[in-house]
Amino acid sequence: MSASPLAPTQASLTEPISADMDAVNAVIRQQLYSDVPLVNQIADYIISAGGKRIRPVLVLLMANAYAYRGTHHHQLAAVVEFIHTATLLHDDVVDESALRRGRETANTMFGNAAPVLVGDFVYSRAFQMMVGVGSMRVMQILAEATNVIAEGEVMQLLNMRDPDVTHARYLQVIRSKTAKLFEAAAQLGALLAGASEVQIEAAAEYGRSLGTAFQLVDDALDYSGVAADIGKNVGDDLREGKPTLPLIYLMEHGTPEQRQLVRSCIQHGDTSHFDEILQAIISSGALEYTLQEAHNAALRARQSLHVLPESPFKNALHDLSVFAVDRNY
Repeated sequence: MSASPLAPTQASLTEPISADMDAVNAVIRQQLYSDVPLVNQIADYIISAGGKRIRPVLVLLMANAYAYRGTHHHQLAAVVEFIHTATLLHDDVVDESALRRGRETANTMFGNAAPVLVGDFVYSRAFQMMVGVGSMRVMQILAEATNVIAEGEVMQLLNMRDPDVTHARYLQVIRSKTAKLFEAAAQLGALLAGASEVQIEAAAEYGRSLGTAFQLVDDALDYSGVAADIGKNVGDDLREGKPTLPLIYLMEHGTPEQRQLVRSCIQHGDTSHFDEILQAIISSGALEYTLQEAHNAALRARQSLHVLPESPFKNALHDLSVFAVDRNY
């Protein structure tokens, strides 16, 4: 399979589906409308912040890779973006985050109550839209995904301030909280296009592995990134007492003094030793290990593409797995 000779960018990935993305953005604008002004204000605030829109891109690329002809992929691409948007609104309240996508979070701007309720509106609008597609299988995939995501959020909450979180518990959270919606998005694209069960499962594996790679890189960037690039404050995970893979690896392989420092900082959400912990993460190989795990997940995603026919959309899916781990934001 031929892939782009240059490192893929977000613009190059969406080039084959630019008309579809315009259609999805139109659906998003139309479906977010409410007669309640505050709903419009908050929903527009978070959607207008942009973001990578990777989940809608997955729906569109996979549907086109199987030569789908219709418009339901525009609806479902908007649905998965709405589900993601609702989780962000709720996440930022739970995590007390102040910055997302380079802007103040909705909870910082509007307080906690309104974003939680608007998140509920966005969720429910997504379910209204998926019913309109008229497919029980589509509703099953999305209903399961939203339920698993909610479980993942609760599991992550239980992991907060717990320095004894294992690698396995961490992976369980990201597979539920992040990778599940990637999986659903890829499945939906293949399903809409009439792909076989083998092809739909391969699409699911692509989404799972891609989502895992994305989250691993995000967790690495929380220690190695630049706030202006990643659109949030570096060190937020430590402030929240969130034991992600760089810290888990350091707890397993660091010196006794490093392990004790990490344990204390996780338990208390203490960022005053961030620079010291960052140096320990780098020197212990924790950052390198996390990124290698991301590359391994991206490789699994690429390997699942062998069932797709050759096309510019298959090439874009290949390049998306490269972009997932070669980005700095």
